[in-house]
Amino acid sequence: MMNNIIVSGGFDNIHSREIRFLEEAAKLGRLHVFLWSDRLVQYFEGEYPNFSDEERKYFLQAVRYVTGVTVVDELPNRDVLVITEDMRPCTWVVKQADDSPQKRSFCLKNEIAYRTIPDDGLMRFPALPLNSEIAGSTRKKVVVTGCFDWLHSGHVRFFEETSGFGDLYVVLGHDENVALLKGEGHPQFPQDERRYMVQSIRFVERAMISSGDGWMDAEPEIALIKPDIYVVNEDGDKPEKQAFCKEHGLEYIVLKRLPKEGLPQRTSTDLRGF
Repeated sequence: MMNNIIVSGGFDNIHSREIRFLEEAAKLGRLHVFLWSDRLVQYFEGEYPNFSDEERKYFLQAVRYVTGVTVVDELPNRDVLVITEDMRPCTWVVKQADDSPQKRSFCLKNEIAYRTIPDDGLMRFPALPLNSEIAGSTRKKVVVTGCFDWLHSGHVRFFEETSGFGDLYVVLGHDENVALLKGEGHPQFPQDERRYMVQSIRFVERAMISSGDGWMDAEPEIALIKPDIYVVNEDGDKPEKQAFCKEHGLEYIVLKRLPKEGLPQRTSTDLRGF
């Protein structure tokens, strides 16, 4: 597999700056992630990862900037890559903070191009533009709403399942409304950052920030999207949403909160600890 752009790491508890790093790396070509196994994370970091390699791989495979993921279980140190006949890196991309003379020497010795991504460029979270193919789609439009404050594999599975009904639009609650509905300490991440994380998932056609208030804070955005279906999970099933869909002729679907097969149940509340 030639012309691979490679990044390597544990990607445990993936956050927005890591997604930005993947986005920037993907601008160089087809991006493949060498994901450290649970054993390797423990070896390099001195502690077991918060999320298993199976769960981390599932999340990374759902990121729109990633072409493929390979779990790596054997490396002598973090300054080298796996090189096989079937998987020869073309370019190794690293964050500026992870740059090292050893990595550069390894790439020079093995005739692999080497690129660094400046750390200060990973703090901007641009909105994903609506492309003409999406705007002209003949599929049904599906909308989901929520806070999505700590994006995890459960959210990814929800998006994956929901996108099966049609083109998926996600409307995230704006910061003030999330605080109003959920209380002090919420949201943990600001709205632009939360939107960026959601739109990075390949099952999502477009993510938007709500401009209304209350449980139907997404009503102005829903009027713009003109969806056919409103999908919620069991926790998000509210009388206000049911009444809105009945009034506006939208199909209303309630899904059970089920993880991807083989993965644990995840909630943002449990991950945050409050």
